[in-house]
Amino acid sequence: MSAAPKQSLSRRLKAANRKARELAVVGHALASTGHPVMAQIVPARFCNLSCAYCNEYDKVSEPVPVEEMLRRIDHLARLGTSIITISGGEPLTHPELDQIIARIRHHGRVAGMITNGYLLMPDRIERLNKAGLDHMQISIDNVQPDEISKKSLKVLDKKLEMLAEHADFHVNINSVVGGGIKNPQDALTIGHRALDLGFTSTIGIIHDGDGQLKPLGGEERRVYFEMRGMKKTNYSRFNQFQVAIANGQPNDWRCRAGSRYLYICEDGLVHYCSQQRGYPGTPLAEYTREDLKREFLTEKSCAPHCTVSCVHQVSYIDHWRAPQTSRTTPGDAGLVNIQL
Repeated sequence: MSAAPKQSLSRRLKAANRKARELAVVGHALASTGHPVMAQIVPARFCNLSCAYCNEYDKVSEPVPVEEMLRRIDHLARLGTSIITISGGEPLTHPELDQIIARIRHHGRVAGMITNGYLLMPDRIERLNKAGLDHMQISIDNVQPDEISKKSLKVLDKKLEMLAEHADFHVNINSVVGGGIKNPQDALTIGHRALDLGFTSTIGIIHDGDGQLKPLGGEERRVYFEMRGMKKTNYSRFNQFQVAIANGQPNDWRCRAGSRYLYICEDGLVHYCSQQRGYPGTPLAEYTREDLKREFLTEKSCAPHCTVSCVHQVSYIDHWRAPQTSRTTPGDAGLVNIQL
């Protein structure tokens, strides 16, 4: 396996510029609570893979028309959203993805993407560079593909080498434990390979179908804590919540979903997160700053056992302020709002 190529001056300058913009995002978030820090938006629910643990894809959806995607990006910008991350499904199946990324950067926002990496080739990576992508995350679940997941290091290693050679954007490789992954120690192999190539490496705990805690077994816990000790991890200081999850314990935190974090599905509806689709279920075009303010102060009943890391990370910014004064309970009977 090859090591990471030496970074060019141009790539180092782009990385420095990206870091400066990220620091500005944090500063703005600390100074003001009236805007979303991050939104995840789905341009295509379709995915070219069928991982057994995933509930975020289908095999029939058409891509969202690019004109509609651009309108949604524009509205997120009007709300003051700092980071817009494209997810799915598999976003690389959208034929106009580069235009969507370019629109995010046109508004001066940080542009991210979560992908399985299968469709990456050198020319595709160069197009992502040109569009202005800032961050890419690839989840790799195992070393060898199996019936649970085809997102394996064996299949994707050549794609990672392509990224190391061609990508001007930051790349994070996320390995996982839990959720039926057969060999927890695969996460260590994947993490070391990511660091060898010059990427950052994180580890996630696979949640159940409702995004809720599923305690780790002994070997899974050992691997998880060893991974946390590896150098050059990304956002690890914002992942302290996972320690409680690994130990099968709830977290006491203030979830700011619907306010600081938004999830916009392929139908253009705003949800708390990918695992609580339907709440609040408001069309993005109708989502206002009043909605942001209401949800900032709303406690979510699903929060104690939540494992959705992006929501935890964003909410961590405001963990010290604004006690939540109302409560919502996502459930089959609908959204229950209880004034405290």
